[in-house]
Amino acid sequence: MTKMYKEQYRPQFHFSPQEMWMNDPNGMVFFNDEYHLFYQYHPFGTTWGPMHWGHAVSKDMIHWEHLPIALYPDELGAIFSGSAVVDWNNTTGFFEENQPGLVAIYTSAGTYPDSDRPCQRQSLAYSKDNGRTWEKYEGNPVLSDVAITDYRDPKVFWHEETNKWVMVLATGQTITIYTSPNLLKWEFASEFGHHAGSHDGVWECPDLFKLPVNGDLGNEKWVMIVSIGDNGETKEGSRTQYFIGEFDGTTFVNENDDTTTIWLDYGRDNYAGVSWSDIQDGRRIYIGWMSNWRYANQVPTKEWRSAMTLPRELALVTTRDGIRVTQKPVEEVHSIRTETIELQEMSIESGKEVSLPLNNQLIELNIEFEKESSNHFGLIIKHSETEKTKISVDVLNDLLLVDRTLSGENDFSSSFPTVQEAPLELKNNRVKLQLFIDTSSIEVFANDGEVAVTSLIFPEGLNNEFVLISNGGTTNVSNLKIMELETIWK
Repeated sequence: MTKMYKEQYRPQFHFSPQEMWMNDPNGMVFFNDEYHLFYQYHPFGTTWGPMHWGHAVSKDMIHWEHLPIALYPDELGAIFSGSAVVDWNNTTGFFEENQPGLVAIYTSAGTYPDSDRPCQRQSLAYSKDNGRTWEKYEGNPVLSDVAITDYRDPKVFWHEETNKWVMVLATGQTITIYTSPNLLKWEFASEFGHHAGSHDGVWECPDLFKLPVNGDLGNEKWVMIVSIGDNGETKEGSRTQYFIGEFDGTTFVNENDDTTTIWLDYGRDNYAGVSWSDIQDGRRIYIGWMSNWRYANQVPTKEWRSAMTLPRELALVTTRDGIRVTQKPVEEVHSIRTETIELQEMSIESGKEVSLPLNNQLIELNIEFEKESSNHFGLIIKHSETEKTKISVDVLNDLLLVDRTLSGENDFSSSFPTVQEAPLELKNNRVKLQLFIDTSSIEVFANDGEVAVTSLIFPEGLNNEFVLISNGGTTNVSNLKIMELETIWK
């Protein structure tokens, strides 16, 4: 029997469940020096099934301790996605006087009596012992609407200015906002999104938070994240968009035209992500499910299925297209760096590849390209003699390309072998790339996180070399660092 966390394709520095099926991250909250990660979990199979909340905790969001299942299905149904908060002022009355505690807000997913029609309602559970045990609220459900079938994934936060809790809830093809003084009784506030952004699939897993623009605390904008389910007709499958605007405690106003769609990640494998609640250091940190509903049930792992992205710090910057979200892996990932190889500046001539040997399967690569006369440049990761992943920049079309058509096993879905494209402009003829390469994934961050491409790969071979390429002319390379990473599983 293969030792746990040594199985083929098992991620070595991304979170994955010990066994069985996992999808959306849920209930992320920071409390008493611990980061909590709950997740959609099917403990009896490696494909989607009756949902529970799995649970893990971490001191740094990189190294994780698995805990027992937190929430089990009950008479109201399975435990779908949701969020968790610290009830600092005991607005619920669940805790001892002047003692804060954790409250989970989740979707109870069942069916209406004597019917096959799905019934989705919002429920609460609370913990008085740092999330180790949970008690469901006897008054569940706390919010329901018989007129809406897809009615799920509550994300809740405390809004200081109005002194109320705010819930953003996915309601079919819109996001509905509710408010509450105590998490128990909710009032309709507004609805957003009838004609805004992409409606290629059902809207899911919303989040809403504010961030300073260009680091200026005097200029803040609100960001609404909305994931879009797979409708089977789009080439990308499930993916995630976001909106930027203003929020006054009841209504979100999109500052872009309704026809504007902004994607959070241009890869195929970052879905249903939301941010941690109650982080005290001012950071807004996000994590996503590293898969796609187009093939999530078919990926070629056996003992378990699915992993999470690296946790990413989000920020807002001004770009030529307007204000946009940037994402960078959290600085805590530095803790798993071991050996570093730095190379001096080099010039890559057209058609003359430069090979760099690799001694580790787990790699972080930081590289800066400067276009001299080339029209296409980048690198190839050779996993074996026949398996490779190509990451390149098409200068003529302002595109970043991640080609996994030859990356390894891919016959489980016709949608998997693909070239993923992201818009990318050179800055002063330069492009900076940061890559994180695990056993079965590559995360690419371009130009300080202005563009992200998250991609699963399933090579059988170990990474054995990088090949730097340039076409149509010469490309210069500077600031090249190859950092070997260590596994997070001991």
